[in-house]
Amino acid sequence: MTTGTPDLPQIDTSRAHPARVYDWLLGGKDNYPVDEAVGERLPPEARDGARQNRAFMQRAAAWLAAQGVDQFLDIGTGIPTEPNLHQIVQRVVPTARVVYTDNDPIVLRHAEALLVSRPEGTTDYIEADVRRPADIVDHARKVLDFDRPVALSLIALMHFIPDDDEAQGIVRRLVAALPSGSYLVLSHASSDLHPELAAQAVSEYAKGGIRLGFRTRSGVAALFEGLELVEPGLVTATEWHAAPSDPSPEVSGIYVAVARVS
Repeated sequence: MTTGTPDLPQIDTSRAHPARVYDWLLGGKDNYPVDEAVGERLPPEARDGARQNRAFMQRAAAWLAAQGVDQFLDIGTGIPTEPNLHQIVQRVVPTARVVYTDNDPIVLRHAEALLVSRPEGTTDYIEADVRRPADIVDHARKVLDFDRPVALSLIALMHFIPDDDEAQGIVRRLVAALPSGSYLVLSHASSDLHPELAAQAVSEYAKGGIRLGFRTRSGVAALFEGLELVEPGLVTATEWHAAPSDPSPEVSGIYVAVARVS
């Protein structure tokens, strides 16, 4: 693995961070009391949402690899939780290249230890903020070939950008850098499927200093403007490519979709 950030900055343990709260929701141990405090105040369904979101990522990554996609740009990576994206896709395409991005120093520390590629492939990490998409793309170009399809993964990330115009602008700029045949993979917490739970989550995150912008179905659909949704379209996390043996998927408050760049 290579890394785009050689120095290890200090971790601020006085403020909660989305990646560490997410780690706590998944039952991880790479978080601090401030993160646990936020997680404990969230409705119990938040843990289900984290698990469902993770399962969607795994299914989507495997599906893309099966389509022959061998380049991935994963922004908002979070603290590594096996199987990681590169482990999933390199099972199908051993030569796959994956660039991970997050803005929490603790993710970088774990990335250096855990995001180890198969010998045939490549993984890379850069500490960067999605609000500076040009920086991320410029770094990714050192590892990925932007003349060939790239899968852009924005998993449980854009609801941390509350402003609609800013969120849509970020996605547009990232997608604009992708060649034809690329894909956008996105999951997003909803504000309209379970309004009371969503309002409680937004309020509790705010107490921890984290602003959220959960969106309605139409608000999430706007992030895919100009793209071709693949089947089954924009659905909940548990409905996307649900197992045929599961006729009644678990209820979910997360919208997800995979879309193709024409």
